[in-house]
Amino acid sequence: MGNFSVKTKVIFGEGLSSLTGQIQKAFLVTDPFIVKSGKAAYVTDCLAQAGRECMVFSDVSVDPDIDVVTAGVSRLIEFQPDTVICLGGGAAIDAAKAIVYFAIKTGQAGEPTFIAIPTTSGTGSEVSSFSVITDRQKAIKYPLVDESLVPDIALLDANLVVSAPPSVTADTGIDVLTHAIEAFVSKGRNDFTDAAAEKAIKLVKHNLLKCYKEPNDLEARQGMHNASCLAGIAFSNAGLGLNHGMAHALGAHFHIPHGRANGILLPYVMSFNAGCADSMTPTAKRYAQIARLLGLEGSSIRQSALNVIRTARTYMGKMKMPPTIQAAGVGKDEFEEALDAMAESALADRCTASNPRDCTADEIKMVFRKAFEGKLP
Repeated sequence: MGNFSVKTKVIFGEGLSSLTGQIQKAFLVTDPFIVKSGKAAYVTDCLAQAGRECMVFSDVSVDPDIDVVTAGVSRLIEFQPDTVICLGGGAAIDAAKAIVYFAIKTGQAGEPTFIAIPTTSGTGSEVSSFSVITDRQKAIKYPLVDESLVPDIALLDANLVVSAPPSVTADTGIDVLTHAIEAFVSKGRNDFTDAAAEKAIKLVKHNLLKCYKEPNDLEARQGMHNASCLAGIAFSNAGLGLNHGMAHALGAHFHIPHGRANGILLPYVMSFNAGCADSMTPTAKRYAQIARLLGLEGSSIRQSALNVIRTARTYMGKMKMPPTIQAAGVGKDEFEEALDAMAESALADRCTASNPRDCTADEIKMVFRKAFEGKLP
């Protein structure tokens, strides 16, 4: 039996002012850059003008860890807000999710309304039941997966992503594509997740490179914002796969930005899932459907799958992204030293469980090595 749910109310075309009527005390979770750049004023000024109280928690790091979450929980319980607002990229939203989740678990925070306002178009975290928290001592990223992590409201404003640097646009855009592709081939997919994933893939095709080359194009920016949200809806319901399991391990060990790690691994994981190097799998047919969707259909299922794989690498090349783990700055010796631990971590990752092709630790190491060296069929 399958299921599909969208808990989050998605708002676009309006600012936060449309929501201030339901807010009295807001706890804003963000990161230091958002505060220093003045972008936090998007929330704080709006609340001040409406006469609302606001506490800012801006200790969120690039890879939010257990200490940040613990500190945030303490501050939230102390402040007792009726609303938690998150403003930032995937890291800030993930941190806010974990803070709200554990604060409510203590029984000391009530159940505040949770509003997510993404400032990047990539993670889909504003509508997903996933949060990734880092244990720095163990060099492990833990994906939390729970329906209660899903924000109540997502506010998608393209004006907030116009200033994103090209590298961030590239990393987050490839993250969207990875989310949509993994959801489309996941073991948990269904007609409804397919619809969201297909639309997200089409929006990426039409808008990602335009956003990279013409960052002030608001229409393209909104298109990628919507694609990110749709992909988030898809994978939150269908699950992800090996790509994310491996990316979490790679990022935890070598601090490669999450979207970039996903993009580097994507062609090699797709090749493995499709059986391009051994014998074709049923997943190859799913990739062939994506090829048809993008006008990339070849003379055979294998050729169609390869066309999608190569297109993913083409996008990365056009956005000056490293095509391999080695090109991302990881040395051979340190890579080999971490390989066993990364493979075991990826195998145990909750995202890997919904991968369409079952795998062993040795097979994961093989995919990692191909992604390090750049070997594709």
